[in-house]
Amino acid sequence: MKAASPGGASVLASRGEACGVPKEILTIARHFNAGSICKRHQVPEGRSTNGHWFSRPSGTYPAPNLFPALKRRAIFRKSLRDYALFAIASILLAAIGATAQTTNALSDAEIQGRQLAQKLLDEQPTENFTNSGVFQIRSAQGVRSEVPVKCKVITTSTNSNWASIYEAGATNQKVSLLVIHAKDLPNEYFCRTNSVEAVPILTDIPYLGHLFRSHELTGAGLMFPFANSDFWLCDLGLEFLFWPGQKILRGDTARGRLCKILESTNPNPSTNGYSRVLSWIDNETLGIVEAEAYDAKGKLLKEFYPNDFKKMNGQWQVGSMDIRNVQTRSRTTLKFDLKKQ
Repeated sequence: MKAASPGGASVLASRGEACGVPKEILTIARHFNAGSICKRHQVPEGRSTNGHWFSRPSGTYPAPNLFPALKRRAIFRKSLRDYALFAIASILLAAIGATAQTTNALSDAEIQGRQLAQKLLDEQPTENFTNSGVFQIRSAQGVRSEVPVKCKVITTSTNSNWASIYEAGATNQKVSLLVIHAKDLPNEYFCRTNSVEAVPILTDIPYLGHLFRSHELTGAGLMFPFANSDFWLCDLGLEFLFWPGQKILRGDTARGRLCKILESTNPNPSTNGYSRVLSWIDNETLGIVEAEAYDAKGKLLKEFYPNDFKKMNGQWQVGSMDIRNVQTRSRTTLKFDLKKQ
């Protein structure tokens, strides 16, 4: 919107409206400043009856056409200063407003949700360990099978990253999944199938990742069953905690434990992926007591139930976990033989 005030007032009016100052106030301020300049620099003009210009005792005023020019020049300089001040103020107010908008855009529940998700991501083991177990699978057709599985955890001396390695299946049909967890960075997933080569146990996590580099998976590729079970690759890496949408819905109890319900929302779900995950987080241990995953259409897809928590080697570990696909009616139970190392 343009204003009829002189000296760039139309620009100032538009900037003033952007920073919340009404146009009328800007216009009044401009006229007031211009009037003050005229009053401070007011000089006598006109001729005497004998045709001479008025003069002070110390000298004569300049030529008659110079007085208006001096006033216009003073007003112009003041206008430039005003414009600069308004421009700087507008920029500062816009920056402050943008920061406030970013902060205010998140509700308390969303801020708390992000903080809780970050706490869960910050949890990491302090030493290496290996757990052996079995997948007990009941397919959608009711066929039951068992697949041996082994989970290895590798830490580094700097504690800046660590890795989880899952191996499942027979020796000549082994499926290996490597998940690299790095502080303040997204997970990296590498999967190999039908490989007789065992995954080397190295303490140099980045180098270990390079061994798998050609087998890296991202995005929709993580929504894939691991060893024909109901566990997807993203489930084993708790990928939903990295989604930007995190929110605390309410406090609740689940299986006799006081919990917070964390809602994780996927902004761009794939057609075969999750759009939302609800997790019941234990207030004391920060363990996931149960969880629900919803498909891209918002319908319940899976239910997770960790069981048999045991404290081994100074940290809590899951003895078994059930996962049910409510749409296909398949089910997988992961059971570990927890032993002290």
